[in-house]
Amino acid sequence: IFYTDWMWTSFVVFSISQSTMLAVGAIYYMLFTGVPGTATYYATIMTIYTWVAKGAWFALGYPYDFIVVPVWIPSAMLLDLSYWATRRNKHAAIIIGGTLVGLSFPLFNMVNLLLVRDPLEVAFKYPRPTLPAYMTPIEPQVGKFYNSPV
Repeated sequence: IFYTDWMWTSFVVFSISQSTMLAVGAIYYMLFTGVPGTATYYATIMTIYTWVAKGAWFALGYPYDFIVVPVWIPSAMLLDLSYWATRRNKHAAIIIGGTLVGLSFPLFNMVNLLLVRDPLEVAFKYPRPTLPAYMTPIEPQVGKFYNSPV
């Protein structure tokens, strides 16, 4: 139950943060440059950056699917399409495009995350190296003082 709760929470948090990052960043560039394809360009750069990070972690000995690359590009294409369709009304571009990104991004990523090989096994096999001391697992001390004279 803990894992499913954690998984759902992280999916929601990442969906909200990354779709917001895409929508706000891309709309900012589109509104100030006026170029309709800016969101797709922005998403492509973020995808390539994440592939580089994935390769770096893989080079450090982690499994290939330790880093999951988010699917930004289809949502960005919807954002570009809404910007192109509402070119005369920038507020409509923000509302409609932001809504499309917010609704489509989690769907695309849910399909992406379903393809990851047993995330629970990967999480326990390759723990984060920067765990704080209070989260470091310790062996249970059951029965250690059973025969103690004190």
